[in-house]
Amino acid sequence: MAKAQRRKASKKDLILQKAAAMFREKGFAATSMRDLAETVGIEAASLYNHIRSKNEILEAICFDVANRFNTNIDIIEASKQAVIPKVETLLRFHIRQMVENYEEVYVADREWKHLEEPYLSNFQNQRRAYRKKFASILEEGIQKNEIKKIDAPTAILIMLHAVSGIESWHRSKARINERELEDNMIMIMIDGLRKQG
Repeated sequence: MAKAQRRKASKKDLILQKAAAMFREKGFAATSMRDLAETVGIEAASLYNHIRSKNEILEAICFDVANRFNTNIDIIEASKQAVIPKVETLLRFHIRQMVENYEEVYVADREWKHLEEPYLSNFQNQRRAYRKKFASILEEGIQKNEIKKIDAPTAILIMLHAVSGIESWHRSKARINERELEDNMIMIMIDGLRKQG
């Protein structure tokens, strides 16, 4: 039964994957269902057998990414790790998602503003709640004297913007490998937080 569901979903998965690449390249507004059908290699009418609308595609991409990030932060929050390892684990997850699932993460980060209600408000609330959870981990580290006295919400914005800057790495012709990128970013960001002696 599970195998049949996976096979059934594969065409939809392909559509979502191609759509994410097109939304990143052209933007959500400039991508038409006809463009998408052409890229997937099916008739535009056939596309509607799998997806109701372009907005449904954007919802699926945005909420799939949001669910991945929310599930991960919930697991990390509940773990018994010290604060600095929690932050490092979160940042490594962000970096790997940006490297391995670049198109979907990029679209969820940049094109979510095109979502329609009630999805738009829901997604905005999830983004805010995620940043608050991340900031509360930093605040715990500040209280425990593991992290410098900084403004946690500002630190989160700076770190998340740094990770979204990996977009430039994707376009670079002479780039370091994924592991070096991840390790370099972690060293810079974690050392910037860590309270010394």
